[in-house]
Amino acid sequence: MRLPFVGRERPDVAVRRGERLLAWTDTSQGPVGGTREALYLPGCRIPWELVEAATWDVDTGELVVREVGTWGEVRPVHRFSVAEPGRLLQLVRERVTASIVLQRHVPVDGRRGVRVVARRAPTGDRALSWVYEFDEGVDPDDPAVRAAADQALVAARAEVETG
Repeated sequence: MRLPFVGRERPDVAVRRGERLLAWTDTSQGPVGGTREALYLPGCRIPWELVEAATWDVDTGELVVREVGTWGEVRPVHRFSVAEPGRLLQLVRERVTASIVLQRHVPVDGRRGVRVVARRAPTGDRALSWVYEFDEGVDPDDPAVRAAADQALVAARAEVETG
């Protein structure tokens, strides 16, 4: 006999057809939940390959979701008040990690450098997304840094395409 999951009723999150809510939490702005394909925030859906990370501060009760961004542009950050994230953070870590196809760090100034990351949609229905993540103190506008980043991207793409 299965016992009911007391106190954790499925929230009213409108997920896309064919998706099933796997984990969720209540926030001050409404429920936040995740499926195999995406993270659902109040008013938006973020595919896993576009979620950089999510953290929860137990002392402040703040859940912070960061999206992957483009260098030089403001990265979207979503903040929510959450009493308890439940299994949501575990799902975020699992799905974000599963989306990473390749991650390579290339030094450009001592140990500092650029990380080239390739990520894929869980369904595989979209092309890989490629991003650079520059270490603190590395100037992406420096032509030498830009050349190293471009060279690292070319090498990474070749490895993935022939691998």
